[in-house]
Amino acid sequence: MKRILFSALIIVAVSIAVTVSAALFATETRPNIVFIFTDDHAYQAIGAYGSNRNETPQMDKLAAQGMRFTNCCVTNSLCGPSRAVIQTGKYSHINGFKTNEDKFNIDQPTFPKMLQKAGYQTAIVGKWHLVCDVQGFDYSEVLVGQGPYYNPPMIRNGERVKHIGKTTEIITDLSLQWLEKRDQSKPFLLMLQHKAPHREWDAYPKYYNKYKDRVFPYPETFNDTYSGRGRAALEQDMTIAETMTAQDLKLEFPGVWNSMTDEQKTEWHEMYDGRKAEFETVKNDPVALKRWKYQCYMKDYLSCVAAVDDSIGQITDFLDKNGLAENTVVVYASDQGFYLGEHGWFDKRFMYNESFKTPLIVRWNGVVKPGSINNDIVSNVDFAATFLEMAGVPVPNDMQGRSLVPILKGQTPTDWRKSFYYHYYEYPAVHMVKRHEGVYDGHFKLIHFYNDIDEWEFYDLQTDPQELRNAIDDSTYSAEIIRLKTELERHKTELKVPPIQVNTKSAVFDTPFPEGRPGMKKMIERLRNDIEKRRK
Repeated sequence: MKRILFSALIIVAVSIAVTVSAALFATETRPNIVFIFTDDHAYQAIGAYGSNRNETPQMDKLAAQGMRFTNCCVTNSLCGPSRAVIQTGKYSHINGFKTNEDKFNIDQPTFPKMLQKAGYQTAIVGKWHLVCDVQGFDYSEVLVGQGPYYNPPMIRNGERVKHIGKTTEIITDLSLQWLEKRDQSKPFLLMLQHKAPHREWDAYPKYYNKYKDRVFPYPETFNDTYSGRGRAALEQDMTIAETMTAQDLKLEFPGVWNSMTDEQKTEWHEMYDGRKAEFETVKNDPVALKRWKYQCYMKDYLSCVAAVDDSIGQITDFLDKNGLAENTVVVYASDQGFYLGEHGWFDKRFMYNESFKTPLIVRWNGVVKPGSINNDIVSNVDFAATFLEMAGVPVPNDMQGRSLVPILKGQTPTDWRKSFYYHYYEYPAVHMVKRHEGVYDGHFKLIHFYNDIDEWEFYDLQTDPQELRNAIDDSTYSAEIIRLKTELERHKTELKVPPIQVNTKSAVFDTPFPEGRPGMKKMIERLRNDIEKRRK
């Protein structure tokens, strides 16, 4: 009789457990996560961040509904490495993807794999750029390499497919289609990763027409001569005046011209045919030519941003109209910042603020206070841990980032980081930004350029926010410089950064460039001449 009673109790207990489990699954409360990610989007080109160049109503709306971070720093300001950091929650030297020439080891742990294992339905659409197969996603449709702005070939769940249309719109439409068809019994992660506004900034007529007649203000440092700093700022190859190509300026057809439709070619002609005549009027005047190049750059770049802004509106509208907004976290970020004429530059890579910092906006209804602004030092290395904690998944001890969830709740931990470590590796390579590492504490910044030079830079960001005067030899700051050098070594020890190597043989002037790379050799020869002119 006792055995029968005991067996009956076990059956009842199991039945209750199954019923409770089913009830919890039926009323899933773990939030969905929509991560909207762009390539090279400067925070200076967002209205909510104070842009004086363009309008971004959808990004601004998202910021008004959530939290805007003013101090989101990247670990390594480069496209592929930033993506690897986000996937793993680890710095480049740990995840193995330090430059765009590397290949990501996709067999290592990533946060999408962990969410997938925890019952999340996962999807990625758009730019992958990790030079490996996709893992961790139930559905993937990613660009091949960088991908073009028109008619992109994509890899759908391992199979190559071809699309006809505008890439920003295609990525948005594919994402919306997946949201419609997803398994509605599961929470989901959607990583919507745009190519835009990456170089060469091929605009679409709808957005180009918005800016075609606008005259954009020039940054205060547009005519920077790089005096007051060392060789790194002087010897780069990313100036608007010297580095921009005919394709960048739309004086030549885009590389995908032969694959564009007749309609697309007609639209392109309507946007850009007038540029050759404009160029003829300024080509012999270096000052006027540089200013004209900047105006072309802004029209194209900001048109690409406008297309992304529309995409964000489409995604958030879908969430709002389908009852998903209350339990879906929407995150907007870029892989790094970008120069929009500051210091006369485009591109990224340097630890100077415009490329070191990236936009980050988070809407989490019921958790994040609408319209809040956070000034803590946060980073893309924190994203993985944040998404895991949102989903109730334990954060692995070897992740080097920390969850932003307490900050999103308005409760910054008392032991939150007071300084941050940065490291850039890709040199010698395109744009020729020298290898460097550094530390930033919100007030001061210390940078060490190494490899073919051994130079230090130090900036007081309160008195010199544009980072124009290297104060490394200013005795006024001796104590702060010593403190930051100590802090730099502490970070390197804690993060297990391998020792750096320094020699003084210049990759530009002293080292013959490897044979078999004629494009790089030609670039080096041109850069040598450019540097000599800058020195004069």
